[in-house]
Amino acid sequence: MIEVRDLSKRYGGTLAVDGLTFTVRPGRVTGFLGPNGSGKSTTLRMILGLDAPTAGRATVNGRPYASLRHPLREVGALLDAGAVHPARSARHHLLGLAVTNGIGPRRVREVLELTGLATAARRRAGRFSLGMKQRLGIAAALLGDPPVLLLDEPVNGLDPEGVQWIRTLLRDLAAEGRTVLLSSHLMSETALTADHLVVIGRGRLVADRSTADFLAEHARTDVLVRCARPAELARLLRAAGAASVGEEPAGALAVVGLEPSAIGELAAGHGIGVHELTVRQASLEQAFMDAVGGAVDYRATSTPSVTTPATSSVTTPGKRTA
Repeated sequence: MIEVRDLSKRYGGTLAVDGLTFTVRPGRVTGFLGPNGSGKSTTLRMILGLDAPTAGRATVNGRPYASLRHPLREVGALLDAGAVHPARSARHHLLGLAVTNGIGPRRVREVLELTGLATAARRRAGRFSLGMKQRLGIAAALLGDPPVLLLDEPVNGLDPEGVQWIRTLLRDLAAEGRTVLLSSHLMSETALTADHLVVIGRGRLVADRSTADFLAEHARTDVLVRCARPAELARLLRAAGAASVGEEPAGALAVVGLEPSAIGELAAGHGIGVHELTVRQASLEQAFMDAVGGAVDYRATSTPSVTTPATSSVTTPGKRTA
């Protein structure tokens, strides 16, 4: 498994990772989440020995990655799908990696088939699309048939078939007892793939728990109500103890704090016809924003401000705009 203990990394006056501790266990897919600038990439690089920690340690199966004699056989990693010589074919790229770890050419053929690149094996990587480069990076990670996998944004650039394929692959590998750490910004995909979540913000641990428990704690549930007299029902619901009653499009209500059965009985008791009662579970994205809302370093404004007239962008012959 992957163990991170009191891990810190400082770049000058910036503390990128701050006393981070967590364990990635075998037999499940662990999602590694955090806003931009939270320290995810730095943490992954320290696990793989690419950056030296300022304090603490990161080990794979009890040892630093740099001490592994045949690292591809123990850890499969994808950090940058573009990290391949553009003039090399997919096959030669994988063969070069295989030779350095005592892996035969048969395994190269196997991972090319597994990732759907067999027909493109002799094409130069520089001509690959982003999705094909992702597949090549995943092939390299799988080359040594490792018990531990560490993947950063593996679905980036993949088409829908590829996304479904990598989701199934990672879950199957975890079911075999392997350790899988998946870093991603795609919350909807992480919710479908990860059994466990490690969430960080500003280099610190925010959550380390099962996906189900994380959603139960941070995702708000409400009941969508469509009825004949929404304004009247809203007053009744508030009087009955609803935590909140919000207005939705087309006259619907979003009710928090009352069960659907109680809402339906209240409406029936006052002769209000109910057309819909739907329990809505918040998404992982909403739960994530709730958990890390105070630890987001880069936040865009919802409405950009305009400081100059629109006509200032118009150019005339012989003139330039600033």
